[in-house]
Parts: sequence; C-alpha cells; structure tokens
Amino acid sequence: MLDLGFHQAAGLHSFTPQAELRMLAVVSQGNTGSGLETLWQLCASLQRLGYPVVVLDGTAQETDESPGLLHLLQQAPWNEGADLNMGAMASSLAVLPASRGLLHLSRHAGSAQNSPLENLLPYFRTYGLMVLHAPAATLGPLLTHTATAPLVVMGSGAAGVMTSYKSLKQIALHTGLPCMVAALLHSNTTAERRKAQSQLMTLQACAERHLGGPVRTTTIATQNPQDLQRLALQLLENAGTMSRSLTALPPSNLTGMPAHFVRSH
Repeated sequence: MLDLGFHQAAGLHSFTPQAELRMLAVVSQGNTGSGLETLWQLCASLQRLGYPVVVLDGTAQETDESPGLLHLLQQAPWNEGADLNMGAMASSLAVLPASRGLLHLSRHAGSAQNSPLENLLPYFRTYGLMVLHAPAATLGPLLTHTATAPLVVMGSGAAGVMTSYKSLKQIALHTGLPCMVAALLHSNTTAERRKAQSQLMTLQACAERHLGGPVRTTTIATQNPQDLQRLALQLLENAGTMSRSLTALPPSNLTGMPAHFVRSH
C-alpha cells in the first residue's frame, strides 16, 4: 500500500527526450553498497529511455589523477587524452568526481540570487539528464532554486529510518522540497516487504509530525527490473529542468503537494 502505482508514470514511455537539461538529486547516506548499486541501475534505466546521463558524484573527491567538477569550475587545463575515472560499475555512464566542486557551490549558494547550478549548464548541456549524488547537507543549499523531488534510499532497520529522517530534515530546512523515499527489498519476501512498509510508515509519521509535510514512499525490489524502471520514470517525471534560469518553488511547497504525486496511505 505504500507503493506508488506503476501506472502513475507509465505515460512517460511515449515521451520524446527534450533538448533541455533535466536535473535529479539523489541523497547519499553512507549506504554505499546498495545505494550506489541502485543509483547505477536507475541511471541505466534512464539511458535506455533515451536520456544521456551525467552523474556528479559528491561522494568521490576530485584529484589531479582523477579530475572532476572542481577542475571544471576552476577552468584548470585538462590533460590531453586523459579519461575520467568512472569506476567499473559505472563504465557505461559519464560519472564525474564532484565532492569538492559541489561543496564549493553549496557554500556560496546562500549569497546567490539565482541557483548556483545554473553555472553548470554550459558544461553539461549536451546531456539529457544531470544527476547530483551527494549528502543532504551538500544538496540542501544547491536545491533552493529548483523544482525537483530528491530521492532518499532508506537503509534497513531503525538506523536506516533515523538516517533518512535526518536527510529529510536537512532538505526541508533548506528548501521545503518534498522528497521521495525508497526502501530497497533484496529478497522481496512477504516478511521483508511488511518490515519495510512498517519502517516507511514510521518515517512518514515523524516527517508529518516534525517537518510539517508528508513524504512519498515506495518499496523497490532491487532484482526486479520493472520496479527499478518504475522508480526511474517517477524521478524523471519530477525532475527539474535547467535552462537560463531554474524555476523556483514557493517556500511552502512541502505542504502543498503537486497533483501528480500520490501520497502513500
């Protein structure tokens, strides 16, 4: 019952990718194993839908041997013929180390009248989709002028609920944006699904009580391609669009839910 129905985004199958650069945000919470694997699977699904994806990975630090976002922002010369270190699991995706670069943009976001992400458009306009993957403390200031729904991948147990709540709180304090929380099912048994739904209900109750707004939740069986594609479509439907200026949401958006979202019940 906590799942968002697949039909909610099924119509996106017929969408033709647009020339505009879309932007998604995925919150890193330290669950690097399952969280990163899910990120790569989602990006692969989005690329199959016809959207060339570039990932700005805020969990990977730029170095001279592995240049990334900070080098672009500093306009440092790139070594001729040097390839970005994308990692074995992300070999088919454009993945850019971005820890220091995103942190730099985040620190200067408060004094900017426009979104600091606008500065990235000239570098990545040839892609169809830009995915920001970073901790909530870094993402929060960057998303203040955007209209996107960040994804939080919830870990297992009480610790996963607590960590996810902290991420929701940081995003809400900076932006008021509603997030989507996905609980991963590794075996997809009835017992595991019931446990995940209980944890999501606990997280929803805390968010409604203390953050002033509901949270959209879903369970994703990691071995089920249809589940992963469903989540990818939902993220795509609610991605922000980057142009000369990003559309800002009203500060009270957390309590004014868009009609195309279905609140879990």
